[in-house]
Amino acid sequence: MADLISGYNIDEKLGIGARSQIYKVSKPGTSEVFALKRVIRDEHEDTRFLDQAITEYEVSARFNHPTLRRSLECKRFRKWMKLAEVHVIMEYVGGVTLEKRRPEQLEDAIDLFIKLAAGLDVIHQAGYVHADIKPNNIILTDEGPKIIDFGQSCPIGFIKPRIQGTPDYIAPEQVKRRHLTAQTDVYNLGATLYWALTGQTFPTLISRKGKSDEFTIATGAGTPSPHQINPAIPVVLSRLVMESCAFRRSDRPNDMKEVIKRLEMAQHVLAKRSAGEPIEAETAAAVAPPPAVPTVIPARPMEDHYDFSALMEIEGDTQGNEQP
Repeated sequence: MADLISGYNIDEKLGIGARSQIYKVSKPGTSEVFALKRVIRDEHEDTRFLDQAITEYEVSARFNHPTLRRSLECKRFRKWMKLAEVHVIMEYVGGVTLEKRRPEQLEDAIDLFIKLAAGLDVIHQAGYVHADIKPNNIILTDEGPKIIDFGQSCPIGFIKPRIQGTPDYIAPEQVKRRHLTAQTDVYNLGATLYWALTGQTFPTLISRKGKSDEFTIATGAGTPSPHQINPAIPVVLSRLVMESCAFRRSDRPNDMKEVIKRLEMAQHVLAKRSAGEPIEAETAAAVAPPPAVPTVIPARPMEDHYDFSALMEIEGDTQGNEQP
């Protein structure tokens, strides 16, 4: 195992993913520690996993932001003229995933998601969409949160040939194979925040239980808001979550900058509440529920061919997160 990549020692195996293994590696004679993702092609259909590893490197190598895990090196290995194996050297991130440690305090949750939104805004400014934000792709460290796994990232406006995403967090346009935008990440982040606040998953077109009824999902019928589940959650925060998870992109916040501003408003409301101070008129107006606007939904769900092949990779996937 020490010869897995020339120049790196394998210290320990951290996890497994879709056709991949994650190792903690180090350079001999130094204190430098990295994570190594090794992806192996066993069958012809595994080509997409190699492609995702290369995408992860090409996208995350562009960033140098404290909330975004950075990739440093990518090595490709061929056998019989075909790509057979890919190794990606990445920043080592020690900690636990958000999935294993939900915030216990509202203030902590808001602060966490402001940092995540700031990281995603950096990705969007560079012209990319992460496209797979979920609790298991967020690692909590002593220095702050870290977004990982850029394997499904793509340029803004890209249309994927297959459904890619994670059930319970996947946006409608991902399921319908429409172009992806920054608002796709707004949806994924909103669904993640819904879970972080309530412990429940937001109803999406594809859930862990299978395909959902489009009409029910599109109308939001029977979906309780975070405030309805827990009245301690400020209405302004609850509204942000529900609007971020709107079926139509036009009903969602435009970008992460707007998400951050509204999260900061929720911080303001909580601070006023803790101090026992009255909420200013403009803040109260922002908190007030918006007037009901009827959403036009087709009488029948649109006929789409659902190709679930790309979703098979999540089965039994531990994501290879660096957790103790």
